[in-house]
Amino acid sequence: MAIDEFDRRILAALQGDATLSIAEIAERAGLSPTPCWRRIQKLERSGVIRKRVALLDRKQLNAGVTVFIAIRTSQHTLAWLEKFQKAVADIPEIVDVYRMSGEIDYLLRALVPDITAYDAVYKKLISRVDLTDVSSMFAMEEIKSTTEIPLDFALASG
Repeated sequence: MAIDEFDRRILAALQGDATLSIAEIAERAGLSPTPCWRRIQKLERSGVIRKRVALLDRKQLNAGVTVFIAIRTSQHTLAWLEKFQKAVADIPEIVDVYRMSGEIDYLLRALVPDITAYDAVYKKLISRVDLTDVSSMFAMEEIKSTTEIPLDFALASG
């Protein structure tokens, strides 16, 4: 889908605060409310806007420890991959999973309250799928974390 400057402004407004009214989004985008609403609906139908969510405070919900889990496997079969995908999907503490290039095959991010809780996650994971190597890294400090996608590239893709 081609994204123009009006769409980019709408997306920027929604990324910053999905609870804004149509009138507020329209004002920020430089449109009247009805065309703005039509554009939002089009962005939703096309899948550019996947869903609208509330961002929760991990620390207040006792999930303030971020763990990065680097995984290596010696098995590179479709059957193993499907088993791995199911295993990580069924562990709610694992919030991100990436297949990587280079030395590490997969990089996971988990949110837990403490090391004991992480150990339980680790044991669940290794009981469900064969892994060659698992290396865990605990984040000492979160310096930057955002859910906002850079939108300048969207204008060039259209």
